[in-house]
Amino acid sequence: MELTFSRELLLFAVINDFMKYKNPIPVVDAIIEKDGKIVLIKRKIKPFKGKLAIPGGHVEYGEIVEDAAKREAKEETALNIRLIDILGVYSDPKRDPRGHYITTVFVAKSISGKLKAASDAKEVSFYYPMNLKKKDLAFDHLK
Repeated sequence: MELTFSRELLLFAVINDFMKYKNPIPVVDAIIEKDGKIVLIKRKIKPFKGKLAIPGGHVEYGEIVEDAAKREAKEETALNIRLIDILGVYSDPKRDPRGHYITTVFVAKSISGKLKAASDAKEVSFYYPMNLKKKDLAFDHLK
């Protein structure tokens, strides 16, 4: 026996919050380049406390991902950035132990500001990518 529902009944269920959807959480990262180096933060919170990470974080409701990347970079590094390109979108459900997160990763350049750790960044500095080791990095940032 196949169950069918009218469009009106489904709409009623959604409007009245009877149906719950479990959706991935959108986040952003900004790879900020300068003279062959990239900016990484040392996380001061879980998950991956003490590990190096690309500056980034959650997209706020009503915010576009480009603005979220700029905001997160400013919050964590004190740098104002210009987005150059999208490197990729990473969506492996196992990439973050907190749940299913989808990140849009941007390549960016610093346009102003003085590098300073803030928000959930304990430290911030420039690193040569070829010197990074998987064991030192948070999430799936080596991809």
